Amino acid sequence: MFSVSNLSCTRGDKHLFAGVSFTLAPGQWLHLEGDNGVGKTSLIRILCGLSALEQGEITWKNQSVAQNPDEFRQELVYLGHQLALKEDLTPLENLSVNAAMVGQLLNLSVAMAVLAKLGLRGREHLPVRVLSQGQKRRAALARLMSSTAKLWILDEPFVALDLAAQQVLTGVLNAHLHNQGMVLLTSHQAVALEGVGLSYRLTS
Repeated sequence: MFSVSNLSCTRGDKHLFAGVSFTLAPGQWLHLEGDNGVGKTSLIRILCGLSALEQGEITWKNQSVAQNPDEFRQELVYLGHQLALKEDLTPLENLSVNAAMVGQLLNLSVAMAVLAKLGLRGREHLPVRVLSQGQKRRAALARLMSSTAKLWILDEPFVALDLAAQQVLTGVLNAHLHNQGMVLLTSHQAVALEGVGLSYRLTS
C-alpha cells in the first residue's frame, strides 16, 4: 500500500495545496489531475522524496517513508519532465546505470528487447545526445520495462510519443498493473488503463 495523508505545499508566498490524502493499493492506478500551476509536479516531487515534506505523512507498506527511505526508493521508479538520462551514455548504458543504482544487474538480452520494442533498434549504442526528443523519452521509458519496482510515479509519460509508442506504453502500464504494481501519473491526455483506476483532482 502507498498512502499519503494531509500533505500541503507552499512555494514562497504562494499556497499551492493542502489536505492531500489518498491510498493506492496493488493493481491500482491513480490519475492526478488539476489545472496548470496548481502544484501537480510539486506534489510528485514530494511523493518521490525530491522535495521536503512540509506537512502530513507518506507511508509505504504501512511504514512511514521517512523511517526507511532507502527501501522505498528501491521500490520506486520516477519519470519526470527531466528524463534523468546521461547524455554521453548510450540508452543501453543508461539502463545499466539505473539498474546498478537500485542494486540490480541488467539483463542484456531483456534490455535489448525492451529498446527494440520502443522503436530504438539500431540506436542502442548511440550517445543519448544525438537522439531526438521523442527517442530520448523512449529511452527513459525503457526503465519501466526493465524495472522490478512496484510503484511507478510518472509525470506526463505520454508527452512526445507517437501513437505507436503510446500504445506500447499503455501495454507496459497494464502489464505492470496485472502484476500487482501501482501507477500514479499525470497526463493532459485521456487515460484508459486496465485494473482499478482512481482520480484525484488537485485544487489550490
